[in-house]
Amino acid sequence: MPVDAIDDWLEANRRFLVAAIAALRAQIEGGAGEAAPAEGAQRLERAREDLSGAPALDALCASFELSPFERDVIVLCAGVELDSALRDACAAHQDGNPRPSFSLALSVLAEPHWSALAPNAPLRRWRLVEPDARGSLTSAPLRIDERVLHFLTGVAHRDDRLAGLLRPIPAPAQAIDSQAALARRCAELWSTRPNAVVLLDGAAERVRRVVALAAARIGVEPHALRAADLPSAPAERETLARILEREIALSGILLLVEGGDADGPQARSALEGLLEELCSPVAIATSEPIQPSGRPALRVDVPRPAWAEVVEAWRAELGPLAGSVERDLPRIAAHFDVEPGSIAAIAAASAGDGNGAGVELWDACRMATRRGLGGLAQRIEAQAGWNELVLPERQLETLRAMALHVAHRPRVFEEWGFSARGARGLGATALFCGPSGTGKSLAAEVLACELRLDLYRIDLSAVVSKYIGETEKNLRRLFDAAELSGAMLLFDEADALFGKRSEVRDSHDRYANVEVSYLLQRMEAYNGLGVLTTNDRNALDPAFLRRLRFVVEFPFPDQRARAEIWRGIFPERTPTRGLDHRRLGRLNVTGGNIRNIALSAAFIAAERGEPVGMGDLARAARSECEKLGRPVTEAETGGWE
Repeated sequence: MPVDAIDDWLEANRRFLVAAIAALRAQIEGGAGEAAPAEGAQRLERAREDLSGAPALDALCASFELSPFERDVIVLCAGVELDSALRDACAAHQDGNPRPSFSLALSVLAEPHWSALAPNAPLRRWRLVEPDARGSLTSAPLRIDERVLHFLTGVAHRDDRLAGLLRPIPAPAQAIDSQAALARRCAELWSTRPNAVVLLDGAAERVRRVVALAAARIGVEPHALRAADLPSAPAERETLARILEREIALSGILLLVEGGDADGPQARSALEGLLEELCSPVAIATSEPIQPSGRPALRVDVPRPAWAEVVEAWRAELGPLAGSVERDLPRIAAHFDVEPGSIAAIAAASAGDGNGAGVELWDACRMATRRGLGGLAQRIEAQAGWNELVLPERQLETLRAMALHVAHRPRVFEEWGFSARGARGLGATALFCGPSGTGKSLAAEVLACELRLDLYRIDLSAVVSKYIGETEKNLRRLFDAAELSGAMLLFDEADALFGKRSEVRDSHDRYANVEVSYLLQRMEAYNGLGVLTTNDRNALDPAFLRRLRFVVEFPFPDQRARAEIWRGIFPERTPTRGLDHRRLGRLNVTGGNIRNIALSAAFIAAERGEPVGMGDLARAARSECEKLGRPVTEAETGGWE
């Protein structure tokens, strides 16, 4: 509505409310003075004719199905707040008390009925008016709720009790066809079944977009509410439900409740209790089955849009900048789960439109989608290069094949149509197995650095839970968050989580097997790169091994490989003197131990203020081998000093 039209309506609505109060005052005064009842009714009709739409009072009565008597009670309570003459008229009937009561309303208003006083009648059920709790029901002073008074005067002010709970959902800048189709299904249901509950399963941003599009179709404003913010006490929850439903009716709101899955059983219980109280259309972001009692429910999966849709959305959002990143755009659109409304802001964060614009946009996407994994994984700053990785050529070829698989995934899966055959096996999952310290984690860093991916080491202590079903929930949170950024996931010592499924002897065994099966499915369908490391390949579930795309054996390094590791172990700026890499290679330890020895030797040399020498390495090697519980032989370190 244009601003001028809004101003005209506000003024006309004000005049209508003033006329309604004046007509009621004349009715109470019994026709005395200039404002006789008939004249007041005429003024009210003239004020109604001046309105371009329905007055707020009529809208309130229609929303809550108020009877004529209940309507007059509302006007009476609003009038004493706005009109001093009406306060005087009430005081004259109540021994000087200017606040109206039900007793006064029953005696002076037309068409009175006792049922208006009932707790489940509109006036009290929706908290339109509140009787003072200190008096009897009929004699207690009545007060109109502040939110209702604002509504009658045309002031758009949301209930203060909801200020910290409701968050508006912005309208999407553009509609993706598949999401618009889902929104149309939801809107059609709410148009025919206003009390329906829609359960949406998908990433949070996609769910919000579908809800926003559906809200636009039915002419309301979408707002989100976290399940964790719902009160657990039934009385408080019932009060919140009434306030929410009243606000939904007054403001035209579509409510989306988020977080019921991850916030624990208490939040889920509070959510289910709220659904029993609310009768308005509600959307719930959940992956778990919820069946609201006595209400129609629709479950809607909100998948990631098709790759072609995403690419077009990127082009539309980038506008003139799209040409400078056209070569990298297919991979960016396939890798990052970025909502179209965020694309322009991410592009603005990149440096420019030169030759490196694609790389800059890629890095900007990494930064923008880097969230949600903090409590379950540790981000590792990957800086290692291929020159630091000492492995046999066969293993290096497999690692390079993994990098190619990730880099050219959009072309093979999307442009060449492999993804149309099914979602299974589209991820790049790999197992790195071998003794501790042979370079498994280093290889993961090399791949992350090569592909410019965020690398997260999964904290198994935060994922695995002794409580039934909690491990599966944690895994769902982990993969859902990782899907946004396509991060590289590193499961160190994966046999603790991906071990062989056991024989079912009790319910705990059954749920443990369910968790492993769920993990197998998510790893196979994961859109990013997942790497597992283990010291014992035989400890892993054989079914899991069959679903891995790559398996890389990291052998214990031989003397030649160890000498090569020693050759590159010190940074260029580290001062060294007289190092014999061939002799150093005789020490029978892994690359991880070699790094520890080199670092310890550097501290020893720093204390002396001299370059690192063979004697420093001999001293550090003895300390490292003592830690490993093995002696250092003369054949290994002979001639070091």
